[in-house]
Amino acid sequence: MASVEADYYELLECERTADDATIKSSYRRLAMRWHPDRNPGDSAAEHQFKAISEAYECLKDPQKRAAYDRFGHEAFKQGMSGGGQGGMGGGGFSDIGDIFETIFGSAFGGGGRQQQRRGADLRYDLEIGLDEAFHGKQSEIEIEVAAKCEPCDGSGAEPGTGTRRCNLCGGHGQVRAQQGFFMVERTCPTCHGRGEVIEKPCRLCRGEGRVDTPQKLDVSVPPGVDTGTRIRLAGRGEAGPFGAPAGDLYIFIHIRRHGVFERDGTNLVTRVPIAFTTAALGGTIAIPGLDGKSIEVEIPAGIQTGKQLRKRGEGMPVLQGRGRGDLVVDIMVETPTKLSTRQKELLRELQSTETGEETPQSKGFFDRIKEAWEDLTE
Repeated sequence: MASVEADYYELLECERTADDATIKSSYRRLAMRWHPDRNPGDSAAEHQFKAISEAYECLKDPQKRAAYDRFGHEAFKQGMSGGGQGGMGGGGFSDIGDIFETIFGSAFGGGGRQQQRRGADLRYDLEIGLDEAFHGKQSEIEIEVAAKCEPCDGSGAEPGTGTRRCNLCGGHGQVRAQQGFFMVERTCPTCHGRGEVIEKPCRLCRGEGRVDTPQKLDVSVPPGVDTGTRIRLAGRGEAGPFGAPAGDLYIFIHIRRHGVFERDGTNLVTRVPIAFTTAALGGTIAIPGLDGKSIEVEIPAGIQTGKQLRKRGEGMPVLQGRGRGDLVVDIMVETPTKLSTRQKELLRELQSTETGEETPQSKGFFDRIKEAWEDLTE
């Protein structure tokens, strides 16, 4: 049984008559709900996120939406098939451009040579440490990318040879075909819309105008980047066919887990255990910062577990901005587990002098317990 493809409007929880603003608003709401970062390890959420993203990419574009409204998912499939000779079947459509031309006429995509197709954008995932994100760094990466063929200079033609006008389309890049009651202009299958064909293809790239080439690139990572930060290297993506412009390379940053600090936006958070004597009497602790300097934090007397202390301006740099976030110190009071005989004697001596006023939360809790017990026994 063939699988049923989800309706784009149902995926985005919109009516088919919804305007662009409604579709955009619904997509943002659903993308936030199903984003993989909010659902780690949930493959179903990841699948749903990809599905709504695909739906939005279609419906946000007026031409694609019109094609989808008319033909559904078939509008984006190779060789769109249908009924008999009088329907939309027969020769079929070779690509989405043919469908748009059917709907909007040659003003959309026909009536002349096809413009050069820009090369594809590429993605590279770069993992760095939190200290490198703090300072920024110069990183060298190595990728293999389809680059312009040097011998033919991207033309696809063997050096010393050239191109000739395509005999099938007469140099127009488009051919006409009868589709039932419609006359459809389609991209020429011989020259692929260029209007000309290569007489003798280049031996290295075989007429493609590009070859896979390993490249080493320097990437400048600015201070303050975070996981998900995207760095664009214009023109460093895949070369376009037949000398067309190259796409872009996008570097996606991933920050490794740090042994001391956690990232919270521009703030740094660290959990610090302190001795119960320090918690009772107060004192000062020193925390090594990512900038190599020691950060002194004053501990007020009587501090409790869970209390957070903040040092302004000791966090991460603001990306492409000024200033820094804060350092947040999450206090955890540690109860001693190994005591000498003398230390136990001192604690017992301290215990003998306690009145309950030293620990008001504990005293208040047991007072409430006492009152509740008395109510039950009356």
